[in-house]
Amino acid sequence: MKTPTIYSILALLLLITLLPACAPQPIPVLAGTNTPLPSVTVIPSATILPTETLTATPVPTATPTPYPLTIRAMRERQYPGSEVTIEETLRPGANYNRYSASYKSEGLKIYALLTVPNGDVPLTGWPVIIFNHGYIPPREYRTTERYVAYVDMLARNGYIVFRSDYRGHDKSEGVARGAYGYPDYVVDVLNAVETMKRFPAADPNRIGMWGHSLGGYITLRSMVISKDIKVGVIWAGVVASYPDMLTRWRNRGNFVTATPFPGRVSWRSDLNTIYGSPEENPGFWASISANSYLADLSGPLQLHHGTADEDVPLEFSETLFTQILDAGQYVEFYKYEKDNHNLSNYFNLAMQRTIEFFDRHLKTP
Repeated sequence: MKTPTIYSILALLLLITLLPACAPQPIPVLAGTNTPLPSVTVIPSATILPTETLTATPVPTATPTPYPLTIRAMRERQYPGSEVTIEETLRPGANYNRYSASYKSEGLKIYALLTVPNGDVPLTGWPVIIFNHGYIPPREYRTTERYVAYVDMLARNGYIVFRSDYRGHDKSEGVARGAYGYPDYVVDVLNAVETMKRFPAADPNRIGMWGHSLGGYITLRSMVISKDIKVGVIWAGVVASYPDMLTRWRNRGNFVTATPFPGRVSWRSDLNTIYGSPEENPGFWASISANSYLADLSGPLQLHHGTADEDVPLEFSETLFTQILDAGQYVEFYKYEKDNHNLSNYFNLAMQRTIEFFDRHLKTP
């Protein structure tokens, strides 16, 4: 065997240095009047979303996980509430006192209308109704205006009523960003629930919730997030799943004034960009819809809707009714023929049914 020369060694070293680098490169991975009674109507079923198990596609790592609007994220948050501060004593009602009050939500001072029945406080405290008002332009909203008759009927029947102004409304601190693209108003209402649990005259175990329109959206979400809400009533509620809100909330070809995005579409665009459309990523859109969690409703629910409602589609309540039945939960649904968004023609009847429902499910300690 020949001994390698210095030249052969140098040639070998040169050959090695000229070989191409072949290591694979890492692939980035993206993470009224009492007219004849309307009938209780059972609505044919619609497509039902899954009640609990949700599968979402991978999302960019820069995006909070879970997304703050998801029911899972809302359940993981804390809602400490605060003590109630009486800001002003208002003119009393027939058999109850009225106050302008305030409480804390995420460090913000939120104002509210508070009514407290006259007379001796029951041993366990008065039952409470958290009152969620519908959409009113925040700059026009006033604590003591709108929904006066609604609050009065509930208050004079032996309930504490607590109507949050939501952040950014009237004197409440914070920015009114809206309910459908952000968790803010639901956070304010769930802090109101905890605040009422701490209120000396209230029974912490007898808290119900009433909501109209946008307030119905808040009520439904609250009842699948918190077990503290024992019963709910929703009038003409925005109670559809997010895909239906995006595609089925139209009136005469145009979005109506009560739509989830009056002048605000960025959140919808952002969600579509990050997560894809409901067709592309149904798991995500189900995860932010309360309708996906109806098996977890915290108590019985009563729905009211007028057939001539031009602001929120009747089908929203019809579909929710069927979904709740399919989820094995208790629900009542009343349709009011040719009535409007506020149930103006059947107001007395709808309120009578509302109070009877609260009495059955909330008044008994």
